[in-house]
Amino acid sequence: MEAIYTPPIALAFLVAAALFILALRGLSNQETAKRGNLFGIVGMAIAIVATLFIPDFKIHPLVVVAIAGGGALGAFLAVRVGMTQMPELVALLHSFVGLAAVLVGFALQLAGGHADLTHKIEVYIDVIIGAITVTGSILAFLKLRGSVSGKPLLLPARHMLNLGMLIAIVVFGVLYGKDGHTWALAAGAAVACVLGVHLVAAIGGADMPVVVSMLNSYSGWTAAAAGFMLSNDVLIVTGALVGSSGAILSYIMCRAMNRSIWNVIFGGFGADPPKAAAGAPAQPAGEVLDIDQAGLVDKLLESKQVVIVPGYGMAVARAQHAVRELTEILRGKDIGVRFAIHPVAGRLPGHMNVLLAEASVPYDIVLEMDEINGDLPSTDVVIVIGANDIVNPGAEDDPASPIYGMPVLQVWKSKLVVVNKRSRAAGYAGVDNPLFYKPVTRMLFGDAKGAIEKLVTELRTR
Repeated sequence: MEAIYTPPIALAFLVAAALFILALRGLSNQETAKRGNLFGIVGMAIAIVATLFIPDFKIHPLVVVAIAGGGALGAFLAVRVGMTQMPELVALLHSFVGLAAVLVGFALQLAGGHADLTHKIEVYIDVIIGAITVTGSILAFLKLRGSVSGKPLLLPARHMLNLGMLIAIVVFGVLYGKDGHTWALAAGAAVACVLGVHLVAAIGGADMPVVVSMLNSYSGWTAAAAGFMLSNDVLIVTGALVGSSGAILSYIMCRAMNRSIWNVIFGGFGADPPKAAAGAPAQPAGEVLDIDQAGLVDKLLESKQVVIVPGYGMAVARAQHAVRELTEILRGKDIGVRFAIHPVAGRLPGHMNVLLAEASVPYDIVLEMDEINGDLPSTDVVIVIGANDIVNPGAEDDPASPIYGMPVLQVWKSKLVVVNKRSRAAGYAGVDNPLFYKPVTRMLFGDAKGAIEKLVTELRTR
């Protein structure tokens, strides 16, 4: 079925595609992110309206109900979902894309009229990628939500199992292309659903940010495949943009975590930590020293340069506004303050940047890891707020650590490190942190928001 576009419809789709490109460009920078979001919203609105006016397109009442219901649900989620729940929401939204692709593929199959081999291939690829995306995304959502354990499920010969399922998908695809039977399409989709679950189940909780990013890429390729299946140009362009950008982001995150992109795709990466060297201590040893707000204020007032490292704990406590107040007070006393952001801080890239932007922290003092690591040795005080794995020195000097080789913020090279945490519990990766035992480290225990607010109050009295 070949879509026929009138010139106004074709122009509308071209404008929508251009707006989607501008949206991605805008989202690459904090200062233009709002504008990028606006471009995306307008582009999607244009695409939807243009689709409804395609010649011979029948606007069924259920379509109107679906659009209204989807819009209402999206608005409800946008208002109700907290920033700490965004990673799991993103994972869940990916499953919607996959499910839509599977349903459309089966709808075209049941409607008939696609004896052409090329169209069969388009339908099959769309359904398979969609099936992998929907089940993998649902499991990722459950893992991030805590409903399912974040520990990797490592079945015997898991890679051979993945290969077997991939071969089965190809075999069912050949049978579907030959005869066009619905049972072959359904069988391939069923195997793909199991493969999606198995791929994500084999991945540990600390590596879930990369998984979510990769699922984002899968959802994009699903949309692109659906575009070919429906002969919809704007869907092809949009899917290709999302798929390629998600793949690039996944690669960047893998480099930031010293992981292999192939391990992301085939599952189980980060699940086999290196064996400890003979005689190596099982856990870091040393004395943990703490500090109170008054002592920290003394150190801050003696400082010239302060760096703040925000982490997921800051997000959970919603302490970003208190952190902004702290920043304003210190800068008002001619003390330099900057923020150090790890590429995968906060379970998703950009999470910390969004929180700081929400609290009106100036963009120019928020720096990436590579930009600020070289300045840490000359920094007087580093305040780590609710972060753990991204400041773990074991990533550099402990071959037995599961995160060995992952680039981290070298906060221990500063003159004083103050780590704010609720407790000494291990971080999201489940790895103890030798930073706590370093001579330059002091612990400021307590909820991030309460601890920083007390620190702000103490500073105002000086």
